[in-house]
Amino acid sequence: MPVRPARLPEGYYNAALDLLDRNLEEGRGAATAVIDDAGRYSYAELTERANRFANALEGLGFQREDRLLLALLDSVDFPTVFLGAIKAGVIPIPVNTLLTAADYAGMLADSGARGLVVSEPLRGKFDLALQGRSLRAVVVSGGEGDTLQALLAKAAPQHEPAATHADDFCFWLYSSGSTGSPKGAVHLH
Repeated sequence: MPVRPARLPEGYYNAALDLLDRNLEEGRGAATAVIDDAGRYSYAELTERANRFANALEGLGFQREDRLLLALLDSVDFPTVFLGAIKAGVIPIPVNTLLTAADYAGMLADSGARGLVVSEPLRGKFDLALQGRSLRAVVVSGGEGDTLQALLAKAAPQHEPAATHADDFCFWLYSSGSTGSPKGAVHLH
């Protein structure tokens, strides 16, 4: 039986609680939350992975409202990182994985992202985008240089959600750029 997660004080709201922890509270911990090429993951497993990533971010020095660019292929790592960042109060910015290095460089500069989580096959596109840029962390998902799994393995499986409000920034999405450069659109909790 899942342990009832901590609740935020009155007036606070963190979207990760509704997207993850609520499913545990309502008895869906064993239900499938994600299916990828490697297998199935329950809500309990996804919540633990997201908690571990939230703790890993804090261990890397990320603070509330820092921004984190995500260039992740379809796998359980995407919801792990996206929801873990939200739980930690860090603002994830998932980007299209089919863009150019110049697009990524523009998004890194525009967003002021302090870190990057990238799938190994996309890493080469970021070599140019990262030139001259100092990030707190570049975390790689998959392949021989997989630092994401190492971070998750070392991090604690429980995490108290950041005390965010419903009108705080939750995540950014970039437009397609059909009318010029892609524009960052901010979404609230």
